[in-house]
Amino acid sequence: MIRAILTASAVMALFAAGQAGAMQKNPDGTTAEERSNTARLNADQLAKANAETQAYEAQVAARDQQEAAAQSEFARETEAYEAEKARVATMSAEERIQWEADVAACKAGDTSRCAAPQPKN
Repeated sequence: MIRAILTASAVMALFAAGQAGAMQKNPDGTTAEERSNTARLNADQLAKANAETQAYEAQVAARDQQEAAAQSEFARETEAYEAEKARVATMSAEERIQWEADVAACKAGDTSRCAAPQPKN
């Protein structure tokens, strides 16, 4: 019986020490409960910050993808414009060469290559 009383006393002493330890202040003036709450709040804030960071990074990636698509489209349109400009320049040069040859032939007496006279108003 004494053994049971001593065991019960030891258990009660440990339990009381545990509760007193939970209320006991740390050297920085905080309790274990305050530290636990602070750790929970910090974890919540970290999770929120990580979610915001991921959302921001998704927005940046979408904007970068949109910008790359716009740049690609601009490059395609510029290439098509430059190709058309070169085609027109080549055609104009060929027409000018033909015109100069026709003028030279007309001046040399080949009337088949002369322009038709323009009607006078």
